Amino acid sequence: MPRPGTEATTTTTSGCEADCGVPAMKATLMMMSCRSRSRSGRAHWMLLLFCLLLAFPSHGPRAVEAFPGGYGINYGRIANNIPSPDKVVQLLRASKIRNVKIYDSDHSVLDAFKGSGLNLVIAIPNELVKDFAANESRSIDWLNENVQPYLPQTRIVGITVGNEVLGGQDTSLAEPLVQAVKNVYNGLKKFHLQDKIELFTPHSEAVFATSYPPSACVFKEDVMVYMKPLLDFFQQIGSPFYVNAYPFLAYISDPEHIDINYALFKPNPGIVDPNTSLHYDNMFDAQIDAAYAALQAAGYRDMEVRVAETGWASSGDQTEAGASVENARTYNFNLRKRLFLRKGTPLKPKRPVKAYIFALFNENSKPGPSSERHYGLFNADGRIAYDIGYEGLLPSSAPSYFLSLRKIQAGGWIVHYSATVILSVFIFLALVT
Repeated sequence: MPRPGTEATTTTTSGCEADCGVPAMKATLMMMSCRSRSRSGRAHWMLLLFCLLLAFPSHGPRAVEAFPGGYGINYGRIANNIPSPDKVVQLLRASKIRNVKIYDSDHSVLDAFKGSGLNLVIAIPNELVKDFAANESRSIDWLNENVQPYLPQTRIVGITVGNEVLGGQDTSLAEPLVQAVKNVYNGLKKFHLQDKIELFTPHSEAVFATSYPPSACVFKEDVMVYMKPLLDFFQQIGSPFYVNAYPFLAYISDPEHIDINYALFKPNPGIVDPNTSLHYDNMFDAQIDAAYAALQAAGYRDMEVRVAETGWASSGDQTEAGASVENARTYNFNLRKRLFLRKGTPLKPKRPVKAYIFALFNENSKPGPSSERHYGLFNADGRIAYDIGYEGLLPSSAPSYFLSLRKIQAGGWIVHYSATVILSVFIFLALVT
């Protein structure tokens, strides 16, 4: 359709000329004047409509997005002292965290999330993988029990099948994993949910043979036997590759040779990948690009990498160097700021990074080293563990070290709104001139 002001001039008497009722020579001038008034009137109504749309945004039904924005959080519940799910929903909404991932399909959580508007990813745990692989009907039953009754009030946008199965200690789960994933997907298709609920399985760094430099990363040969059919299927259905990326774990494994500033997003010289000449000023980006390199080497050049878990422990054993409140605060603040900017990595600069933070609470019943019980952004009573711009369920005595990201977000909203107003003015001027 031609833009206003580009109509072809003709000598045929137009409707405007007929209405004006003037001689032929004056008709041309009047035609231009009438068209100008027509454009001006059209521009006036278009601008008015645009302003009304800004003032009264639509709240109609929209397609579910599996991971809007770039920031999410893992809501682990291996604890006997954390708030009830309904209190957790209050906490998440107050903190404006809208993407949440859990490690099961607990009905108390699904009930609490009804009507909250929060996006929830639920999980089929590792102990059910073999059963789901052997019986497709099992996935139908599970979806009937844990998904179908809760939609659409509870926004279930994703399902994970197992967690860190490949490269894990229980090698008997590796072979049935891909069939379990396929059976769950077939179940989603029966309910016409395959385009509304994302299906994936998170991997640990243990699936890689090497990760330094990032461009040299490849999958382990013994893992690739099971990884390839899984990636083939995920490529077919459009699922991303999810990895659990922990600079903290990399740092404590070799604190003498890894610059902690590099792990914490603090100023540092960084590294240069000798194969690509790409510069990395933080380990988080390097770990993501390592996953991209492994996928490319395996033939999956277009598959997106997302982070299913990342975080930093605020306390740990004496052997866990770097586990401190100060370092946890620094990592999580800088990570949140980095994700808020919606930027990519050196290898994939145009593909914004998406990550789920680990974790919402310190979980006092988790086994393993002390750090496992100290990843939370919030304490068991709902108070903030340290200040990165969130507010807890209760007032906190934690000192404020950083500018709240809510102020940054507010500034971003002002910039966005101002840009919209300026754009509307330009549209108006273009239409009337």
